[in-house]
Amino acid sequence: MALKVGVVGARGIGEQHTDAHMNDELAELVGVCDVVKERADKLAEKHKVKAYYALGDMIDDNPDLDIVDVATGGYENGSWHYEPAMQAMEAGKHTLVEKPLSSDVNQAREMVAKAHEKKVHLGCNLNHYFTPPAEKAREYMDEGKIGQLVYCLHKMGFSAGEGAYAPNKSSRFWGFPYGHLKAFLSHPFSCMRYFCGDITHIQAFLDRPGFRRSASDVMLSTVSCNVRFANGAVGYLLSQRGDATYGLGGWWSLEVAGTKGTFCIENCIEKVTYWPGPTPAAAGNAENPTGGPDAGPEETNTGITDFGQTFPRRIHAFLEDVSNNVPFEDLRANGRDALAALEYTWAVMESYEQGGAMVRPHPLPPLHGDPVALPD
Repeated sequence: MALKVGVVGARGIGEQHTDAHMNDELAELVGVCDVVKERADKLAEKHKVKAYYALGDMIDDNPDLDIVDVATGGYENGSWHYEPAMQAMEAGKHTLVEKPLSSDVNQAREMVAKAHEKKVHLGCNLNHYFTPPAEKAREYMDEGKIGQLVYCLHKMGFSAGEGAYAPNKSSRFWGFPYGHLKAFLSHPFSCMRYFCGDITHIQAFLDRPGFRRSASDVMLSTVSCNVRFANGAVGYLLSQRGDATYGLGGWWSLEVAGTKGTFCIENCIEKVTYWPGPTPAAAGNAENPTGGPDAGPEETNTGITDFGQTFPRRIHAFLEDVSNNVPFEDLRANGRDALAALEYTWAVMESYEQGGAMVRPHPLPPLHGDPVALPD
């Protein structure tokens, strides 16, 4: 039986979410909600569902509502997530929230605690690893083809430069120095954690180029982060918001290397390449540093160039997990996962404010486990 879904937020992201629900056999879209009447009416008319202008009305009108999908925005793309998500969970509804979970880490901590208190599934739209290349990369890891993790290099942002720059005077971003970090870093940090595990140490350097300074743009748009994972691997994240044009790998690349092999995903949903570790005869050394695999790399091209396809794939996974009533902590891209990405983001800001000092991220809430679901 399809899950009854109501979407809150009727702007661009909300439209992508409603489209995904309408085209998924696991969902039945019953309403859309926005405090701006014209937005709600327009999106409701598109999908022939009822428009609401307050979340409480949508919940009261649909007592059998299963899921509230929070696709609102706000300052730094997340300041309007907390209230509707908390209201939905308080009403006992499973809740999916756009990223970031919140633009305030303290609110995000409360949201995760509320999901645990009310025993509802809280998910976040960390859609960048719900892709065929990510699935293939996990296959390599699960099959032992990567081995013990050594390093992770992640590059993610927007390709542009000085000639394409136009000040973003939107009230949601203008005047917020950490706007790029709060709005965007949930994606790369969640991907790094998905493949390599928890991050225990962060050192960050932030800046913005001269053309932003000349325009009185205070956004710290270039982000450089050194990280250490709990398993001992090291990593590096580069994210920039249109300050330069990316080279190899395009706007999105993730390279994960281990003692038995390496993979690299390019442009999120488009391609993954795997390089197996070499035999001794082909290995690099001081005399031949360019040694590599004996055979050529294995490439998998998806034929997909539309990044928008990540939205229905991620939303389907949430619908699937709720339909299957998976244990709360087994929910893919759950609230705790999204909180982890925010804790790392706050550690980046703390490191920057301390002149690039090494920072230990705030600990995550402990895993509790469901006594009914956990095996003996």
